Amino acid sequence: MMTAEQIVASHKANVETLFGLTAKAFEGVEKLVELNLTAAKAALDESSSNTQAALSVKDAQELVAMQASLFQPLAEKTAAYSRHLYDIATGTGGEFTKAFEAQAAAAQQQFASLVDSAASNAPAGSEQAVAMMKGAVTAANSAFETVQKAVKQATDLAESNLAAVTQTAAPKAAKKK
Repeated sequence: MMTAEQIVASHKANVETLFGLTAKAFEGVEKLVELNLTAAKAALDESSSNTQAALSVKDAQELVAMQASLFQPLAEKTAAYSRHLYDIATGTGGEFTKAFEAQAAAAQQQFASLVDSAASNAPAGSEQAVAMMKGAVTAANSAFETVQKAVKQATDLAESNLAAVTQTAAPKAAKKK
């Protein structure tokens, strides 16, 4: 059984984790707002210069050439924006993952302590039931670790695929120019 001090300490740790995650979420939102403001400002500046360039065009051929020259930078900027957005999302998500893993590890440890405590106080003749309970806890921990590894592998694969697509997209955009 948990003591009052242990319960208070657990609640305090949970509140600290909650505030820490809230701060990380706000940091992510701040980065996203900053990225969007920077992108909007750059788009406005480019729009202004592109409008001035379009107004100075003398014939249709020059207009078509000017429009074609705008596509590659647009593709590159879109890819760069996507990379920044992905970096912000994965950074913030990584912090949440770390916190979740820490909380899960602490919960596993508390549960294991509870099972050990119950096993040491179990009546005589209940050894088989205690062994089954410990086996179930071990199996659950093993399954949890397997799922964590699978999620990590999937995340790593998604990141490498995004990097490959980004590297492939930039040269293709340059060739279209």
